[in-house]
Amino acid sequence: MNLSYWEIKTWFTDVDFTIIGSGIVGLTSAIRLREKFPKANIVVLEKGFLPQGASTKNAGFACFGSLSEIIDDLNIHTEEEVLNLITKRVKGLQLLREALGDMIIDYQNLGGYELFTKENEALFDICQNKRTYINKLLKPVFKTEVFSFEDNSFHFQNIQPKYGFNRFEGQIDTGKMMDALLKKVLRLGVKIINTCKVESFSEDNTTVKVKTDLFEFSTSKLLIATNGFASKLIDQPVKPARAQVLITKPIANLHIKGTFHLDRGYYYFRNIDNRILFGGGRHLNFNAEETDQFGQTKIVQNSLETLLKTTILPITNFEIDHRWSGIMGVGTQKKPIVKQLGNNVYCGVRLGGMGVAIGSIVGRDLADLLE
Repeated sequence: MNLSYWEIKTWFTDVDFTIIGSGIVGLTSAIRLREKFPKANIVVLEKGFLPQGASTKNAGFACFGSLSEIIDDLNIHTEEEVLNLITKRVKGLQLLREALGDMIIDYQNLGGYELFTKENEALFDICQNKRTYINKLLKPVFKTEVFSFEDNSFHFQNIQPKYGFNRFEGQIDTGKMMDALLKKVLRLGVKIINTCKVESFSEDNTTVKVKTDLFEFSTSKLLIATNGFASKLIDQPVKPARAQVLITKPIANLHIKGTFHLDRGYYYFRNIDNRILFGGGRHLNFNAEETDQFGQTKIVQNSLETLLKTTILPITNFEIDHRWSGIMGVGTQKKPIVKQLGNNVYCGVRLGGMGVAIGSIVGRDLADLLE
């Protein structure tokens, strides 16, 4: 594609900062760069017609980790690492809420719950036994106890008699959040180019040459914020992980309110617009879900529907209205990768399925690598 003189002059001449990816990380980086460099020419490249990946596909959980997930993390991380992760998630959520406003993103603090199936009594016992220990570990962050156990007031079936409760957990409207971020970035004079896929880049001492599927141009600095798609461009320990999601049609008098976790966070559901949004199940076949291709599989979809019928809505008739998937960025470690990769290339990736919680702080930290 041959760009016109006007296109080159207006959009792709003297570009100071180019950001790949218009999700939470990329857009927050753009906002932070504008604060630091008011006169800079900032361009955001996005391969989708909307922010593609996970930012517009997630379940909208304003959470920092269920009790079983935190216990699980302690098997591969130190106490200090886990505490730092949770602190970053809490601060990231606060940063997002302050940047956009609770009303705009429809933030609701309805609490978070963790269910344990009848078959998983061992995990239930572990969480009950370690609750005091985890609460003590998190005391420096929350100044009070986080996790407790409550009776099954929502009348779920085929679960243990009590479930975990976390009063600090909330939910947001993902669509409203991303719409607000996009509008804010555009108001700041940042250019967003959609349906433009970056294929490669090369750099010298002063510039980075960016090759897209449509054209090539040069930029002074390049920031990569593509998370689950990062391996297409850079060699870092981050892999794609597909998350499959479905949502029911509206249900009259829906009594379920809050965010809910099941099986160490691998399943998750919530209420939204009198519907149940339900996602997860990638642990049923990790290899198949380690992909950057959108889509659904029978094993995951059947599992989601079965749990809806037998556990979540056992006495309520429902219909599935819509299904979709998102692509997360994960690795053996959950700490995000925010680093300088070359003379003028930087990245903020591997959000570990916690993009809503840490996307804002990763984006800010990415921009703060540049002086």
